[in-house]
Amino acid sequence: MTTHTLPNILWISFEDTSPRFGCYGDDLAVTPNIDRLAAEGVVFQNAFSTAAVCSPSRCSVITSMYAPSIGANHHRTSTPQHTNELPTPYEAVPPAYVKLLPEYLRLKGYFCTNNGKTDYQFTAPFTAWDENGNEAHWRNRKKNQPFFSVFNLDVTHESGMWREYDQLETDPASVQLPPYLPDTEKSRKALALHYDNLKQADQMAGTLLKQLEEDGLYENTIVFIWSDHGEGLPRSKRWLYDSGIRVPLIVRWPEKVESNTTSEQLVSMIDLAPTVLSVLGFSIPGHMQGKPFLGEKNDQRDYVYAARDRHDEGYDMVRAVRDSKYKYIRNFHPEKPYFHWIPYGHNHAILQEIWRLYANDELKGPQQLLTAKERPVDELYDCEDDPFEINNLAEDPKYQTVLKRMRNELERWRDKIGDKGDIPEEQMVHTMWPNGIQPQTSSVQFVPIDKNHSGSEPMQEGDTYQAPALLMLDCATQGASIAYTFEESEPQHWRLYNAPLQLPVGNTRIHAKAIRIGYKPSEQTSVVFDVTNQE
Repeated sequence: MTTHTLPNILWISFEDTSPRFGCYGDDLAVTPNIDRLAAEGVVFQNAFSTAAVCSPSRCSVITSMYAPSIGANHHRTSTPQHTNELPTPYEAVPPAYVKLLPEYLRLKGYFCTNNGKTDYQFTAPFTAWDENGNEAHWRNRKKNQPFFSVFNLDVTHESGMWREYDQLETDPASVQLPPYLPDTEKSRKALALHYDNLKQADQMAGTLLKQLEEDGLYENTIVFIWSDHGEGLPRSKRWLYDSGIRVPLIVRWPEKVESNTTSEQLVSMIDLAPTVLSVLGFSIPGHMQGKPFLGEKNDQRDYVYAARDRHDEGYDMVRAVRDSKYKYIRNFHPEKPYFHWIPYGHNHAILQEIWRLYANDELKGPQQLLTAKERPVDELYDCEDDPFEINNLAEDPKYQTVLKRMRNELERWRDKIGDKGDIPEEQMVHTMWPNGIQPQTSSVQFVPIDKNHSGSEPMQEGDTYQAPALLMLDCATQGASIAYTFEESEPQHWRLYNAPLQLPVGNTRIHAKAIRIGYKPSEQTSVVFDVTNQE
């Protein structure tokens, strides 16, 4: 057993996954490891992402800021493959006070690792993670150091349904397609492959849980299982219907969360970061836009919100708000068809089936929704009675009170977060990267303090210092995080700076650099300090 009292945190994140797990009542799913964890914890029935595509969603998860509030709302800030006409590439530059969750935890002594995908709409700052890459693991920490570890399981990604179907384990005849998708052999095989991928992801999750047990950490680790957005099917991924934003969320917290329970509480994925801080008893930065759903600061929400803007090559603007029963969607471009050209999504077998049947005038009933030539301004759905969100109630006189309430709530939220969807992307990028040039973080300055140096000037070449001597580090870039190391050989482990350093007697070489999110890191600065005990 571990000797530290602070619990560890493990995030197991799935890609492109709706709640198709056994613990959510899906009899076709082969997810024994996830189901076991659910039996030992709580299953949230009403968890939702803030976007139906990965990068703006993952941005909001790791910062607890809505992507449209910080200029991270357009999916793929790198140049899409099929055009050079967009104001890309760039990285989103959030307000100076925005940090990634792990940076707060590192300052509290946590060893923070991310294994796999980041995709935050900006390069993950080197100050955020102790380890970030395919080898990152809690097992690399110091003995008994608490950890926050994220493992991103990409096998369930939409693109996993594009490969050949020859060796399917799931019987295509057993899968159930939603009524708005064509029920063809090709469609069934694609969804069956997704179930196969879910089984593989469950095995990967099981390996991580086994490693916790092997390390004697299972009872002192809070485990979260979640997905960045809904499943990678047409009218799911990229769309703000529940199929695109409703996600699985399971939490196992020994002795704190009752086992084998379900919760109807509304949760947004933007709530993950403040919830981690809440369960650990740490303060929650006031700028965070999420609400903790566990711990002493548990704050129940009445609504969740989601946004769609440019996806790859295709510009759009859609916003949604949902309460426990109703979903309201506002289409800011009602003149557009539902499907416009996003080349990446056209690799999907089911979308290819939709276009084949459309060309032959063979789409029937709800299958015709996605090929409509224009959209309504308002969409309103009763998600309890109409879980597939097929019957738009926005024009129904009986629902005008609900429509007005939900519309007002959406506008209130947009005003509160300062929705940047109203600003042309090119104009927005210019404010973050003037003239298309990425700003660079200023270099770190070294400010020594001892008997003969008051701290009013940075280090001067050739100076010596008398013990006890302190060293302050400073960066002129607003909001920059500073890191330092005494290590000479690669890979260097960079420590976060948050208080003056005590300089030891003798010659000490220190390296420092700084980073602000969305900026280039500063140049690395290295100096040698000569500290003596002599008067």
